[in-house]
Amino acid sequence: MLAQVRGPQPMGSGAPWQPPTAGEEIKDPGNHHRQQGGEHQRHASSKNSCFLGLETRPEVVWEDWDLGKEFTKSLVLKNIHNKLQKLHLRPPVSKFFTTIIPQIIVLSPGTSFSIPITFRPLQRCEYEDTIEFQGKEGSFQVRLHAIIPCHALEVPDSVLLPICAVQHSSHTTFRLKNASKLQTCFQWVCAVPFQLSPEQGLLRPSEECHITVVFRPQEAMVYQQQAYCRFGEEGEMAESCCTVLLQALAKYPCLLLRNPAKEENEKEGPALHFGPVAVGKSLQKHFDIVNPSPVTASFSLPQLSGGVPLFGSEFSCDVTRGKVVPGGSFRVTVTYSPVLVDTVSVEYLSLKCRGAVNETVLKLTGSCIGPKASLSSSVVDFGCVTEGEAVIQTVELVNSSPVETIYQWDLDFNVHSVFTIQPASGTVRPHSHTTLKAVYRPTRPIAHHRRVACLILHRDPLFLDLIGTCHSELQQPAILKPEHLVLYKLHWYRRQDPPDTLSAMQQDQNIHLDQQLLHSALVEQSNHRVDSATVVPRTPMEEYFQICLGCMDPLFSSSSSSSHVSVVPNELLFNHKMPSSLSSSSTSSSVSIINHTRGKLSLVWTVAQDSPFTVSPSSCDLAPLKSTSFRVTYDPKEHNTLHGAQLECFAYYKMDHIGERLLCPPWCVTVRVIGHSFQPGKEHFIPCCSLKPPQVVFPALSALSYQTVLLENGGDLPLTFCLDHSSNPALTESVSVIPNCGLIQPGHHQILTLRATPTEDSPKQGFSLQLQLNATKHTKQLTVVSVVEKPCVSLEGDGSLYFQPTALGSKTQRSYHIRNVSCLPLRFQWSIPEPDQDLIFVEPDAGELHPNESSVQTWSFTPLAEKTYTLKPTLTFWPVQTDGCQKSHLTLKVVGIGSKGFIEAEKAVLDLEETLVGSYRSIEIPLVNNSPCSVSFHLSVQQILLDEELLYDPETEPSALQLDCERGTITSHSTMLLQSTVRPYRRAQYLWKISYQTLNTSGFVSSSPQAVCEVRAKGVFPTLQVTDVCSGGSVAGLSKVHLWKLLSLDRLNKHLLSNPSSAELTYETPTRHSLRSCPSIFTKTILDFNFSAAPLNSDPSTFVLMFHNPGPIPVDWSFLFPEDQQIELEYWAETGEFSSTELYQMKVQDNQLFSISPRAGTLHPGQQRAVHFSYSHDFAGTDRFPVVFKLSYGREILLYFQGLTVERDRPYLHFASDRHVFTSVTIGDCSPPRQLYELHNAGAVPVHYEVDRAVLSQLQMDNFNHPVLCCLSPEGEVPPGKTAMLEWIFSPVEAKMYHMDIPIHVQDGDSTLVTFEGCGYDAPTLGSSNPFNCSDTKAPVPCVQRVPFPGQVVFLSEDSVSLGDIPVCSQSSRILFLTNVSHTDTVHYTWDLPQLSNLQVVQICPEQGSLCPGESGLCVLTFTSTDYPAIYHLDLICQVIQEAALTRYHDALHRWEQERERQQDEFTITDKTLSEIQQDLLDQEPGAAPVRKGPPLRKYKTLPPIRASSSCKTVGSICTKLTKAERRARRETVKVQRQPEPPQPALFHLEVTAHSHGLLEYLTHFPDQFNKFYRCLKSVTFQKPETTSSSTSLSVHLPPPTHGPEKDVLTHILDSLLWNILDDSAFVQSLITLASKPITYQPTETCPSHCPPVCPTSSSLPEPQPQVLLSGAKAELNEEHNTVDREGTAGCLGNTPQTQNTLHTECVPDDMSEAVLLNTLQNLMMEAVSGELVLTAHPRTVILPPVSTRTRRKPRAMAEEKYKKDTVWT
Repeated sequence: MLAQVRGPQPMGSGAPWQPPTAGEEIKDPGNHHRQQGGEHQRHASSKNSCFLGLETRPEVVWEDWDLGKEFTKSLVLKNIHNKLQKLHLRPPVSKFFTTIIPQIIVLSPGTSFSIPITFRPLQRCEYEDTIEFQGKEGSFQVRLHAIIPCHALEVPDSVLLPICAVQHSSHTTFRLKNASKLQTCFQWVCAVPFQLSPEQGLLRPSEECHITVVFRPQEAMVYQQQAYCRFGEEGEMAESCCTVLLQALAKYPCLLLRNPAKEENEKEGPALHFGPVAVGKSLQKHFDIVNPSPVTASFSLPQLSGGVPLFGSEFSCDVTRGKVVPGGSFRVTVTYSPVLVDTVSVEYLSLKCRGAVNETVLKLTGSCIGPKASLSSSVVDFGCVTEGEAVIQTVELVNSSPVETIYQWDLDFNVHSVFTIQPASGTVRPHSHTTLKAVYRPTRPIAHHRRVACLILHRDPLFLDLIGTCHSELQQPAILKPEHLVLYKLHWYRRQDPPDTLSAMQQDQNIHLDQQLLHSALVEQSNHRVDSATVVPRTPMEEYFQICLGCMDPLFSSSSSSSHVSVVPNELLFNHKMPSSLSSSSTSSSVSIINHTRGKLSLVWTVAQDSPFTVSPSSCDLAPLKSTSFRVTYDPKEHNTLHGAQLECFAYYKMDHIGERLLCPPWCVTVRVIGHSFQPGKEHFIPCCSLKPPQVVFPALSALSYQTVLLENGGDLPLTFCLDHSSNPALTESVSVIPNCGLIQPGHHQILTLRATPTEDSPKQGFSLQLQLNATKHTKQLTVVSVVEKPCVSLEGDGSLYFQPTALGSKTQRSYHIRNVSCLPLRFQWSIPEPDQDLIFVEPDAGELHPNESSVQTWSFTPLAEKTYTLKPTLTFWPVQTDGCQKSHLTLKVVGIGSKGFIEAEKAVLDLEETLVGSYRSIEIPLVNNSPCSVSFHLSVQQILLDEELLYDPETEPSALQLDCERGTITSHSTMLLQSTVRPYRRAQYLWKISYQTLNTSGFVSSSPQAVCEVRAKGVFPTLQVTDVCSGGSVAGLSKVHLWKLLSLDRLNKHLLSNPSSAELTYETPTRHSLRSCPSIFTKTILDFNFSAAPLNSDPSTFVLMFHNPGPIPVDWSFLFPEDQQIELEYWAETGEFSSTELYQMKVQDNQLFSISPRAGTLHPGQQRAVHFSYSHDFAGTDRFPVVFKLSYGREILLYFQGLTVERDRPYLHFASDRHVFTSVTIGDCSPPRQLYELHNAGAVPVHYEVDRAVLSQLQMDNFNHPVLCCLSPEGEVPPGKTAMLEWIFSPVEAKMYHMDIPIHVQDGDSTLVTFEGCGYDAPTLGSSNPFNCSDTKAPVPCVQRVPFPGQVVFLSEDSVSLGDIPVCSQSSRILFLTNVSHTDTVHYTWDLPQLSNLQVVQICPEQGSLCPGESGLCVLTFTSTDYPAIYHLDLICQVIQEAALTRYHDALHRWEQERERQQDEFTITDKTLSEIQQDLLDQEPGAAPVRKGPPLRKYKTLPPIRASSSCKTVGSICTKLTKAERRARRETVKVQRQPEPPQPALFHLEVTAHSHGLLEYLTHFPDQFNKFYRCLKSVTFQKPETTSSSTSLSVHLPPPTHGPEKDVLTHILDSLLWNILDDSAFVQSLITLASKPITYQPTETCPSHCPPVCPTSSSLPEPQPQVLLSGAKAELNEEHNTVDREGTAGCLGNTPQTQNTLHTECVPDDMSEAVLLNTLQNLMMEAVSGELVLTAHPRTVILPPVSTRTRRKPRAMAEEKYKKDTVWT
């Protein structure tokens, strides 16, 4: 778009000029459209336009100009016309524009002329003027325009931004250009959500910049907003403004999670399960964030607050935020690294997307598993070993878990112990084992027993009992065996004090350590462990601490079972500067051993050779309950190194008389010592170690708990450590660490065991334990968290749960979340008060919650009354590690409302209308719940068939309506679409009543049935109906009635409208189902389709049936030939053996004797389709071919196509049927009606027929010599292709049905026996029903054609005219219309009227004529009945020929006649010599073209006629060499050219039916209709039958009848007289005056024009007959007796009575009045058809003007118009 600042008004006197390109859009280089603004002239001026054949610019524009100068531009004219152009020039009017050119310009075609135009400005303003060019064809102007510079910007009309997500942003840029010569400032004004940058700026001339548009939507919608740009000079920018339409679309983003597994409970949402993971290991899993929305979405993945552990999360995510493109996905990896064994970690990731309407929470779960180790044996027995020897045993350490096991034996690995295990520490791989080597090296002849702990990282320690006995030559103590350990543990678990153990063992002198004793001891031991609450040691950890600490354990005083021997201190540090009393800077320290038993003990220290640590004395005795001291000396052999050892001392009872049976195992106490020999000033070893984990978290319970830590020496130098208590003595003392000090060899590790009891006053962030390394300032910090935390559970929704209104007896469920926000695993239990347990229910009501885990409970509410409930269930929870004594409680407020619910349907009655029987139809029934609560329902259906005549059993009748779901629930104020299926099983009217019952929580009905709606449907079958038929070809002359009988269309329609049988539905659609050429037939309905007969090689017999679908459903129909039902087999499967029937059918199908087009189709409701049937007469004989007419899902009818082809010389009559039914006749009727029977000659030669009179005579003899059946035309001749009418008189003598077989003989042909049937009935009595009311003359075919046949151009308004019952000698008229429906062709028509007994009873006026395209023509049919009663069935044929076809025929005929005359006058000279001479001359001519061989060419040879059959031959003859014989044959062919045949007219049949009665009979039975008929003056008289007697004529004095030209003259004269009279206004006024006066004279008698004859009675006696006039008045009649010929007739068939009336000659003849009135009515009807007269217009009264003496005679046309208005409509 180009925007500019408008300058001042232009100067000049030129006429206003509108550019032809105004409003045209011009493409901008920036792919933006720009509108033409103020400077559109500049763009338009650069484009040439064409005016009057001249190409030039529409305007000349001056842009850069200054005052006081001249500026010249050229205007070029170019003549692009093909003729000379002469132009007159009008120069500019104003003085500012001048040109120096001649006044006349002449331009030749293609030349150009340049016109210089000079512009001289005087002021700073715009100038306008024009130059006008005048030519022969007109004039045009060129605009001259001088503009001043102004500010102008080029901006796009609109800017479309990329689609954007809500609360996101998108941007694009567009170009802003300064299109002026001035420096322009701009400033943008735009509202949210759009922002433009830069908002303001300054553009130099022709400079451009890019504007960035940022779109930040807050709602999902379509945005269209104008951005305003104000521009101009600084400070004047408000004067000019341009706009840019900003368009953008915002949509809500949507992100989904894919790949994470679903919880078993779908309410939990998506979750990512890591499963069990080994401690210290990591496991990675991933999930995808999918964006199905069309916009880019940004997301963040924060963790839910309140659940992050103190030292960070065990779950780590590699992505915390990002963007996902439309349709894309983003993969996120989550790593799980557990650190606390036997705990379950739960965390939640919240997928947040700005602008999204939902937020997805992903649950992360994982469990930490530790090692599971075991020893292959709990006791290693070394047996008896000689002093100084060593015995080695093996034991296996088995790791049965998938976790790597780190172990360490609490045993000195040097020589300070008699027992050693190698390796002393190490790692066992998952699901494997390691073999350990235990070595026993005794140094003293005593029994040794030591219970060694195997420390397992993250697990309780394992214990191994090592026993062995050392013998020397001098001392051989009792051998210690495992049985002694069992016996010792038995006494231990009996809770006997250690001092009493020895005495108890001494008293039991009969102890036998056999297997039975051991078994009982072990059983007793296990029972004590289970039953006793004070059994010690309690746990492996407690036992380990008791072994290590002994009496120095702070819990020693509380222990019910103390150690037998203890040592104080148990740890010694040499040369370590520690504040502890255990450390010493000297080289020796003392330790004390205390005897807690009541026996004397011997103490023996294990002496190690070459050890820096020594104990003195090495052995001594210790009295009961006494203590003794030993000196431990540290004497390193080398300097600047680290030492460490575990000194052991064995204590045993010093009782020599105790036998082997009472042997008590010794006890072992240890002292852990470390020291260093670094000289002062020497640098100690720099430690290289690691502590895993660096922090220890104790369970937040006020209970004793243990943790393990791995201190690993990663360097190549030994490492010593000791616990530094100086940093925080109080907190440090609350945690016990074993060991407190020790030596770790390079590459080895030490497992530290920590014990603590968390307290509430402990720091929540934990405290640090300092480990001094290598007796230097190097330390290792271990963070310990040992604080008590109270269990805490958060309830959703501030502890309130609300249920929506719930129907009474039903159940509503809601999900409710509880979350464990503490770091303790909790157990919870819901408790509901007993009165409320019938109202609410929760599932699950108990469970376990891991730290930070949320649980979803499903609450159910079942109201029992219509009210509001407020319930308060309680949640109880406690830590899992406790026994439930410390329970916490929370109360939940539950609010629910009970109400009554109901449902109803949107429509009370749902009418499905018609449905195909056997088909499935899916429907939707909207069910509406307008109640405030959800309703659970059960639906039931009751089926009723509304057809009264239908008998069925409601119990066994299957329901045609099936509900997809009979049970369901509809929420409040919502609609549910009930899916149902309807399948009618029969043709009937269905009614289904749907009702519902509400359901309770158990699914049982809780209410009585309530009506919902009614569903109605009608089961229907596909139906077809033949509504019309026409014929062509050889059967074109047959009437529709004859065709209807030939094709059995009445029976066909009856069967098509009936119900199909079950057998017909074997194959619902056309299917190939048979392997035979003669397929099986599944229907019993068989009809004959008679194609009539025709001579051999004649035109095919064609029928066109108009099929109509009267039903409400589409119909798929098909005609199946035998080949259409046969399964196509492979070639190898064909047998090649065919029956005679199969061979015949193959002949018919291969030669296409019968053809149907189309063979199949579909008709929608109300649709019609024409189907063509054809039978070819190629083979003489009778053809009978089965065709199945199949309606899909409907009737299946077997049609036998029958056709007969007659030899050309064979006489043959074709009978549509061998049975004919006469119209019923009253017995005793003196004048029974004549009836007709048709004989059709289907051959090519005339046929002479004869009715067998002998049979008729025999029939008369059998009926009391009464001629029951008489043939008036017993013999005759029927021309080829014509139809003869046989006249019969059926006169029954009894009231019964007659069956008469009459042979009809054909000369030189076959005879046919025709069965004539007729019914006689009694004469009707007074009060009985009129037998003539239902006339037999009504046509069986439709009387009006509704749909045209293919190719039909002319319509008849009626196809049949039924005159009904009429009196004899009467005349009836009907008006017919012929309509030409073609829009291009003119047609000519001619009526072919039949004769009855050589009498013309039917006339049509006009008998021939033409119709222009779209024109309608009126035809008047006049029927005159004869003087004898008869039944008329007449077929009138209208021949229609298109004028174009006639023109082509006449042209062809004219050419043919000219060609025939030419051939008659032309002759050919066949002189061989002449031909040779011409040939020689042609050959001798030099340089001649190649000579054409063949006959010589004549200069004026006549061309042969153009024929379609010889076109290809003619073309071929040009380039093909023909022989003389071929040329001669061709010339002969040309000579014998056939005469063109006239076009075959299209035949339209009009059927006329009537039944004439005698006058007396008609007056008796139809008294009301008698006066409606007009009787002719000259009646049509039948030829009297031979059996009737001659009648006496009645002498009547009648005026001579008028007919022919005389009648026309009279009619014309009377018509003119009437018009002249009506034109006289005085006469019209006199009529009005006379009408108002009373009648002064009333004639007493009428003046009839003639007297109708009366019907004589059937009696032989004379009877008086009354004369009835057609006018309704009665007159006296003279009685006259007529003689009756008794031989041939049964009554007086030809008598005519006389009248006594005297006719007045001055009366106007009735036939003339009839003609005048008939002509008037016909004219009115013709005007109505043409639209000149509206018959349905409202009548109106016209007031005539007063009579004037100066009234002039009006023209006839005006009088006619006035007559119509004043007379007709008034």
